[in-house]
Amino acid sequence: MPRTCILTGKTPSFGRSYTLRGIAKKKKGIGLKITGCTNRRFNPNLQEKRIWNPDEKRFYTLRLSTSALRTIDKKGIGAVVRDLKKQGKI
Repeated sequence: MPRTCILTGKTPSFGRSYTLRGIAKKKKGIGLKITGCTNRRFNPNLQEKRIWNPDEKRFYTLRLSTSALRTIDKKGIGAVVRDLKKQGKI
């Protein structure tokens, strides 16, 4: 199962993690130098939630990001489920 939010489409993004050495110029040093660089992954904050839909009188278990949970609070679960069904995701 991919790490993807079903509503917002958020997926992991990639970046780098740097290893630094030295003393900052602010602290009267000669500056920080990068001594190593490794690839890393920024994962979205996904939560598996069981949400009750009063229109259909049933639960939906969805894998959502926390920003998608805020969207559901704003729009309502009925509107969100209709949009997901229209897109063919549910």
